[in-house]
Amino acid sequence: MKDLRIIFMGTPEFAVESLKKLVENHYNVVAVVTMPDKPVGRHHDTLQASPVKEYAVGQGIPVLQPERLKDEAFLEELRSYHADLQIVVAFRMLPEVVWAMPPKGTFNLHAALLPQYRGAAPINWAVINGDTETGVTTFFLDHDIDTGSIIHRVSTPIADTDTVGDVYDRLMSLGADLVLKTVNDIEAGDIHPMPQPDIKDLRPAPKLFKDNTEIRWSEHTVKSAYDFIRGLSPYPGAWTTLRTADGKETQLKVFLATKGNGSLCVPLSDGNLGLAEIQLAGKRRMPVADFLRGAHLEGAVLVENEKKLTKSLVVS
Repeated sequence: MKDLRIIFMGTPEFAVESLKKLVENHYNVVAVVTMPDKPVGRHHDTLQASPVKEYAVGQGIPVLQPERLKDEAFLEELRSYHADLQIVVAFRMLPEVVWAMPPKGTFNLHAALLPQYRGAAPINWAVINGDTETGVTTFFLDHDIDTGSIIHRVSTPIADTDTVGDVYDRLMSLGADLVLKTVNDIEAGDIHPMPQPDIKDLRPAPKLFKDNTEIRWSEHTVKSAYDFIRGLSPYPGAWTTLRTADGKETQLKVFLATKGNGSLCVPLSDGNLGLAEIQLAGKRRMPVADFLRGAHLEGAVLVENEKKLTKSLVVS
């Protein structure tokens, strides 16, 4: 076991790979901080642990789950571990009293090439915007979110066929390697943090909600709609509203599309977007060919809710 005492902070699967990399390389992770267990199930009567907690418990690592990061009881417990370094991967914004605690600082792994895509959903927005490259960055935390001095960055291409799920998996692995490299360099005293460059055309990465994941057909070309859909696939899913000839409306999620004709197309300003894999509310995700076998789409339209516009569908 190495001497450096580390506290790791994270919640989802994306963070587990980095924690696992530290454990497998014999770093002394003295505690893990993660979100409180989440109520799940029909009646919200079952508590589900985060992926990071599940891994930590399996490794015998103490787990802290504060409701409030400024709570004095939590801060006292955090101090009791006498950590030299804190590492944050997909957790939450920390108050200064937390990130300034360890003598070697607190660094974060961000799933983008900072300073681009500061915010909660960097992987999604890089794909939505049609970028051909993304990456991961480690940086020291400071007072403003995602603005601290950069320690290391690694880039990777985004293929035109990649969904956000594909990019997520690659960055999860690249990120774990970069976390390990960063810790190795901090332990060796061989780091040279650099301020983030001042770039005028910064692209944000805001959190995803229902209103910014709706497909606003009137604003899209074929390519931008195609990128929007793959940038939200498989989660949370780009959605639209399907209105049938009898006036009934239901949510329709689109997970895969094609630039060009298909058996179910949406005509846009510069051509057709083919829908390839979809999911109606309350139904399973399915290829469009399966959907069309039981669907009655004569007179059906897609509704753009905000502008009260409709878009026709072409079935062939």
